[in-house]
Amino acid sequence: MIGVVFATEEEAQPFLKHYERGRFDHLAEGDTQHDDDLLVSIVGTGKIKATLRTERLLQRFRLKHLLHVGTCTALTDRFPVGSLVAVSQVLEGDRIELAAPSYPRMPLVVPFEDLTEGTLVTQDHTVRGQNEHSYWQRIADVSDMTGYAVAYVAATHGVPCSVVKAVAGQFQVQDEDVRKTREAAYATVARFLIDHLAVLTEGA
Repeated sequence: MIGVVFATEEEAQPFLKHYERGRFDHLAEGDTQHDDDLLVSIVGTGKIKATLRTERLLQRFRLKHLLHVGTCTALTDRFPVGSLVAVSQVLEGDRIELAAPSYPRMPLVVPFEDLTEGTLVTQDHTVRGQNEHSYWQRIADVSDMTGYAVAYVAATHGVPCSVVKAVAGQFQVQDEDVRKTREAAYATVARFLIDHLAVLTEGA
């Protein structure tokens, strides 16, 4: 069985409405549901929720592959708003603020040949100032608040993990209609999943 992990209900909703005619449409944060081929879970925003709920998920279910999907913010203009990023590497990005030990940069499985690969940094804190932004621009393409946590827990369980994100904004670029942009990104994630379900569940 394949696991699909969302961070928020908003990100998940367009897919949930479509999959199996809305069979999983009632899922809320913290919930998990599955059929014979696919498990869907909503872990919540932030590394703590993502870590604890992914850990609980992998203790309870034996999964062949974990896919984390959702939205991200572009750090450079390499990925325009609305594009999809297949994350080939992910790193933890709060060590600057927290003075915590650095976690290793993690390579991820990328089974989707039609997507452009990029590097993701996961941060709970807000990037402050141009110096910090420039630092992350040099080593990452996009940022989010959950990807590293999901991938790290999957690695500790020996479960292959992939991360695909839709760009819902660019750092320090004003968006006059944020809500519309985010809704379009959520729809992009849903279309990606629907189009790739056969690849995800083949052999599962």
